[in-house]
Amino acid sequence: MENTNTQNNCKCMHHKAMPMLIVLLGLTFLLKELGTLSVGAANIVWPIIVIAMGCKKLMAGSCKCC
Repeated sequence: MENTNTQNNCKCMHHKAMPMLIVLLGLTFLLKELGTLSVGAANIVWPIIVIAMGCKKLMAGSCKCC
């Protein structure tokens, strides 16, 4: 019988990068709406997070551990 495990068992930190970037993106917009983060800072931060997400996605095939 073949064992087909569809879950990623690798515990490397780079597998958690995309979820963490999505949380940071959400926090950026939440803090902007709550007035904690200035509009100017939010307008600089969110594009940087989106660029980081894109770079992570581009490098997705370079994982040697899984």
